Amino acid sequence: MMINLSNHPSTAWEIKQYQNAVQEFHEVIDMMFPLINPDANVMDIDLLVENYFAEIKKLVLQAVHIMGELTFTFRMVTKLKNAGITCIASTTKRNVIEKNGAKVSRCKNRLKLTRQPGPN
Repeated sequence: MMINLSNHPSTAWEIKQYQNAVQEFHEVIDMMFPLINPDANVMDIDLLVENYFAEIKKLVLQAVHIMGELTFTFRMVTKLKNAGITCIASTTKRNVIEKNGAKVSRCKNRLKLTRQPGPN
């Protein structure tokens, strides 16, 4: 099993991307990435990480696909890797257009099964 901890539900992935994940991990469970308050301090982030980690540890899983706000993601990946859980990142093809002085970004995510380096 792989947990998809991101703001991109697996139901919105390209069919091939989803099929590749299921082929390798047998099942994909979506877990919504938390909304991170930009005014959050280290203790706030650590509490969120602890709460999510506790939920993740209840499941029998092979990996966590994690993409999101950097301070939470860094702390969560560190905690997961220290627990021996494989962490996977996706790549993004970003198309940025400037329109009326504003930047508009369109992304296309690809689950490339890029494992995060470190122990496990």
